[in-house]
This record gives sequence, structure tokens and C-alpha cells, in this order.
Amino acid sequence: MDETHSLAISLFSEILMADQLARSRLGKALPKGMELSHFSVLNHLARAGLERSPAQLASTFHVTRGAMTNTINKLEVAGYVHVRPDWDDARRKMVAISPAGKQARDAALASIVPIISDLVDELGADRVKAALPILRELRVKLGSEE
Repeated sequence: MDETHSLAISLFSEILMADQLARSRLGKALPKGMELSHFSVLNHLARAGLERSPAQLASTFHVTRGAMTNTINKLEVAGYVHVRPDWDDARRKMVAISPAGKQARDAALASIVPIISDLVDELGADRVKAALPILRELRVKLGSEE
């Protein structure tokens, strides 16, 4: 196997294992009943400050519309999002974070930020800053090939 193939396999092995371990550790730290997918949607809606359609959310998170609908339904039952018809197209819905959703997102952040901050401290802020542009470029390249 040539060096490029070996390097590529090593890179993706590390990324996939880091993803799995991060999801596991953060998932355990989230408030009871909250899944990482729930937090991700709440965090996106809170940061965006705008309503999104389920299709837009599915596209953002690179999941199927069915998977996103399932997540939205769970968030709606928990009272974390409001779902309303799209006034311009009654076939579509719009999703917004509720005040309870903002509180849940803030509670989740409070539980996971110390874990992430400790990792950054252990690795060193300068090393993390140096890695971010490469990881961001990798994410963009992978996202553009769909």
C-alpha cells in the first residue's frame, strides 16, 4: 500500500474513532432524556435565531427528512420546539426553538462545555487552533461531494 493510502486510512480511522468517543462521552453528560441529535438541533436553532423547515434542518445535518421529522417530533413532545404550518405553503412546516428548548440547550451546554474545555486545555489551545482550519477544510470538502 502506498504512503498516501496508508495516510488516508490512518486519518479517517482517527476521525471516526474520535467521533465515536466524543459522541459517547458527550451523550452521557447530556441532561436525562436528551440525545446528542436533540442537542444539535436545539443548538442550531438557538444560534441561528430563525425558524427552519424540517427539510432545511435535514439538509444542514445531512440526515433524511424522516430522521429529522422523528427528532423534531421528540423535541416537540418535550416542549423544546414549536412547529407551525408555513403560511406561504401549507404543505410545509416551520420549526422554532421554544423558551423551554433554550433552557434545555443551555443546561446541555453547561454539562458538556467543561468536558470539551478540559480536552482543549489538555491538548493546548494553540494546537487546537492549528488543527481547526484543516478539520474545517476537510468537512467542507466532504460536504461538497454529496
